[in-house]
Amino acid sequence: MYTHQLETFRKIKNGSDVVLHAPTGGGKTIAGFVPSIVDFVKKPSSFKAIHTLYVSPLKALAADIKRSLLIPINDLKLSIKVDVRTSDTSPYAKSKQLKKPPNFLITTPESFALLMARRDARIFFRHLKFLIIDELHTFFASKRGHLLTLNIARLQSMRTFQLIGLSATLSNKQIAKDFLSSKNITELVSARNIVSPSLTILDSQHRLPWSGHSPRYALQDIYKKILNHKTTILFVNTRAQAELLFQGLWS
Repeated sequence: MYTHQLETFRKIKNGSDVVLHAPTGGGKTIAGFVPSIVDFVKKPSSFKAIHTLYVSPLKALAADIKRSLLIPINDLKLSIKVDVRTSDTSPYAKSKQLKKPPNFLITTPESFALLMARRDARIFFRHLKFLIIDELHTFFASKRGHLLTLNIARLQSMRTFQLIGLSATLSNKQIAKDFLSSKNITELVSARNIVSPSLTILDSQHRLPWSGHSPRYALQDIYKKILNHKTTILFVNTRAQAELLFQGLWS
């Protein structure tokens, strides 16, 4: 494990809420879930409802988060049920979750708000130990952020749990701590100094088009870069561009 992952675990174990600031690919998701996994393994029979709630503003990544989380759970042969609840989840699956809640639930602020609006919300979350908020910076001074904080405050009036905020982009760390502030002390763990960035500009032999923002003109060059590395993350402006880029590279 990385140093920032171990530090996050130690601070959570000591009873603090934590804001983890680490670069993309730095293992934030696993760092957020490690305290939950360890706590659940120690007292598996104590939890008959939701143990950990993971809230992300990105509905499209819910399945990826679940898949990444199941890797260590399956490797360790742990009996932890993980499920996703978003607007894309079928009514049948949602009904099943209410009757037999998963141990770890991955959801969005809107779906979380709908769960909190239920009369049995207190029962549904009666065993909650951890609430993890991903992409924490996207909730600052936004309507979704206000909705999330209101529901967190209401949930805190029902029971005590620990908060973990995850972000790769924090221009103001104090705002992040204030956003996550609760009855517990909020600690900051930063991993920004672990890797120094090396910035270069892709030198393509193909002509850069005057209009549009598609990377298709440089597909061959991008593909060569990908082949030279084990893991590559490509950033584009929109979801549609991401799908077009994937299709081009796949071809």
